[in-house]
Amino acid sequence: MFSPLIEDLIRALRCLPGVGPKSAQRMAMYLLEKDRDAAGLLASSLQQAVEKVGRCNRCRTLTEQDICSLCNNTRRDHTLLCVVETPADVLAIEQAGNYHGLYFVLHGHLSPIDGVGPADIGLDLLGERLGEKEDGGISELIIATNPTVEGEATAQFIAERARAKGVSVSRIAHGVPIGGELEYIDGGTLAHAFNSRTVL
Repeated sequence: MFSPLIEDLIRALRCLPGVGPKSAQRMAMYLLEKDRDAAGLLASSLQQAVEKVGRCNRCRTLTEQDICSLCNNTRRDHTLLCVVETPADVLAIEQAGNYHGLYFVLHGHLSPIDGVGPADIGLDLLGERLGEKEDGGISELIIATNPTVEGEATAQFIAERARAKGVSVSRIAHGVPIGGELEYIDGGTLAHAFNSRTVL
């Protein structure tokens, strides 16, 4: 129906999460018909990002530098290390504004069924970070993996290795969201909330 180049563009746009055939077609048509300047800017920015953005050598978040600005920030608490699954998790925690330590980004979680083992998510590098003694080393590891079966298994795996190195380990709480009503909360979330309850 469309020319080969338009078909290629539609197919390329479908790689984005949540974008199906119709959405990809609408995006392609909009960029080609209504806003070619934006299309050029998008193409240029994407090309630059693909060529220049890599992973921080310390925390593995996405950056154009060898060491990202968070790891280089001397005002952050270098004795606290928060383990997350994705760079988007770092952004979410930073936007909350009450954590001032460092991060370690796994870029996934353990999943033996999919062939994802410890080395695939950088746990060898994490082990090295936990063993470092410069500036007092890491005193507390905060695990902030997602509350999925794989996320919990990854958290347990990391916690065991951190404790073996003498590092204190904590897990972020999961449960009832602020403003949530109990009658609308699923059973798994309520169970987590009861198990993670704190003394007032």
